[in-house]
Amino acid sequence: MLNKLFNALQKTRNSLKSAFNTVTGQSVSAEAFDTLEEQLLASDLGLDMTDDILELAETVKKNDFLEKVRQHIIQIVENVPIMQSFHKPTVLMIVGVNGTGKTTTAAKCANYFSQDGKKVLLVAADTYRAAAVEQLRIWANRIKSRLIFNEKTGEPSAVLFDGLSAAQKDLSDIIVVDTAGRLHTYDNLMTELQKMIRVVETRFPEFELKTLLTIDATLGQNSLTQAREFAKIINIDGVILTKMDGTAKGGIVLPLAQELRIPVWFVGTGEDVSDFVRFDPEEYVTGLLGNDHE
Repeated sequence: MLNKLFNALQKTRNSLKSAFNTVTGQSVSAEAFDTLEEQLLASDLGLDMTDDILELAETVKKNDFLEKVRQHIIQIVENVPIMQSFHKPTVLMIVGVNGTGKTTTAAKCANYFSQDGKKVLLVAADTYRAAAVEQLRIWANRIKSRLIFNEKTGEPSAVLFDGLSAAQKDLSDIIVVDTAGRLHTYDNLMTELQKMIRVVETRFPEFELKTLLTIDATLGQNSLTQAREFAKIINIDGVILTKMDGTAKGGIVLPLAQELRIPVWFVGTGEDVSDFVRFDPEEYVTGLLGNDHE
């Protein structure tokens, strides 16, 4: 599991190593600090973390620098609660903007918990994108998960109600709900999302509700803006980072934790349904900075 996250962070790790080398050499110029700042920001570590690392570069001994950076990053990431085990039937509502991979993520999430021995139900509540239900049906067949959908209605809350009713009868442990892509500026769609949340909370109180925001790791600070705006309207319990493979922007976890205090729950590391790992702070920092012996 570590290898998947470690490999997914290779480009970010290489970029950071190059950046850190500019301020740990024999002589450090003002240009070196400028280069360090540029590469930290390009890796999406965020303004606060970039400032913190620049301050460390100026104040600590060169041979202590990398270890101080490691300790600081670990402290920031571990200050945000990680995903805990569920002690009651739980609804995982997958939300986010178009193009962040919600439907594939919903399938990966369902597969993850199925592999963990949980009884999982998928709910296709994206009634806007014509291909969404068919895409989820293909995934459901592949991972052998039951799927609830209703192509005769355009009302997501009605599909959700059907799904949760089925989950009650089936005694499902985890209900993964795929929702339509939406921007925070789409007032009607955000109101609709709030309605879906109320359906869970008021009609099915025996279920615990967790809202998970999918974020495209390749989009950098735009993703951070999306998270910030969604969090103003609904409660975000966690983030699922998608498309982490092949990007040099793996530092996005840090501003999520440091600036927004939103934890990352899972990371998508490839296109296969199994390319989906639970986020672990120590594994992440190792993937970001490398092993001590490297």
